Amino acid sequence: MSNYSLQDIQQLAFTGVEKGQPLIIAGPCSAESEQQTLDTAKAVSAIGVKVFRAGIWKPRTMPGGFEGVGDNGLRWLQRVRQETGMSIATEVATVEHVKAALDAGIDVLWVGARTSANPFAMQDLAESLHGHDHVTVLVKNPLTPDLDLWLGALQRLLNAGITRLGAVHRGFSSAGAHIYRNDPQWHIPFELRRLAPNMTLLCDPSHIGGKREYVEPLAQQALDMGFDGLMIECHCHPDNALSDSAQQVTPDALKGILNRLVVRSGLPIEDELALLRQQIDDCDHELLAVLARRMSVSREIGQFKKAHNLRVLQPARYQAVIHARLEEGKHLGLTGDFTQLIMQAIHEESVRQQLSL
Repeated sequence: MSNYSLQDIQQLAFTGVEKGQPLIIAGPCSAESEQQTLDTAKAVSAIGVKVFRAGIWKPRTMPGGFEGVGDNGLRWLQRVRQETGMSIATEVATVEHVKAALDAGIDVLWVGARTSANPFAMQDLAESLHGHDHVTVLVKNPLTPDLDLWLGALQRLLNAGITRLGAVHRGFSSAGAHIYRNDPQWHIPFELRRLAPNMTLLCDPSHIGGKREYVEPLAQQALDMGFDGLMIECHCHPDNALSDSAQQVTPDALKGILNRLVVRSGLPIEDELALLRQQIDDCDHELLAVLARRMSVSREIGQFKKAHNLRVLQPARYQAVIHARLEEGKHLGLTGDFTQLIMQAIHEESVRQQLSL
């Protein structure tokens, strides 16, 4: 990572944003209709939001879902700026998106997690933005916790002459059941901050949490850690939203969240310890999620044994597993006593769950 020289990236300069105050970008996950877009924009503008976000091209994991309204949404965003004075922002994923957004005078473009993970796509976007250094571009972290991919996406834009750059932390995708929709892994955006201290770093608590009740605590946590602002999904009728309904908040709820957030000045020395403790919390969340998956597999094994009239306890298998795990633990720097204690507890719980079937 030493070959990156991102320290020269300028801070974002949004008109109307108060110095020392967190930048708030808010709006619906998707622009669904002109009326919905305008109603939401006017509602968030009334509570002081300066930058309005709405997706008009929506990348979907599976085909057949709502993929956005397309170019028509650009006119709606233009009306938002005309009628509220807010800056307008939307996601771009292709060269065609960039051209249409630039032609429409969109103030802020953001690159989503799926796109930032693709160096070919990022290079195409960077080349299409060459000569448009008046546009602000935000880059969300890739789906996987790969700092080099994130840095590389930013570097490609910087090489194309785009200096109004910002990074958005939206968490990382992971398999299995977890508390949050996306794993925060806070140490990764903090390493990005260390390498690019002058670049604005925003947090997207909506996508990290995946549920509206997590937006406020995650937003406060991000501000406590020194993030420069927040990107929050807001919809006048979130339960009826065509995408990401569970994580969007109403304008009234957003107003309450923003009023309750505490903005602290700088990161005091004790916050370094808080960051380390946060990494411990992240590890604990991962451990619990992995253990839950392991017990799920154990129950499937228990069902198989029951169906085939096999004994739950298999001493030979247990001894082989313990021996293998002790060797793995040794290579990972764990003591034998600790590894054996943990594996015994896991085995006992697995047996208990299989016997309860």
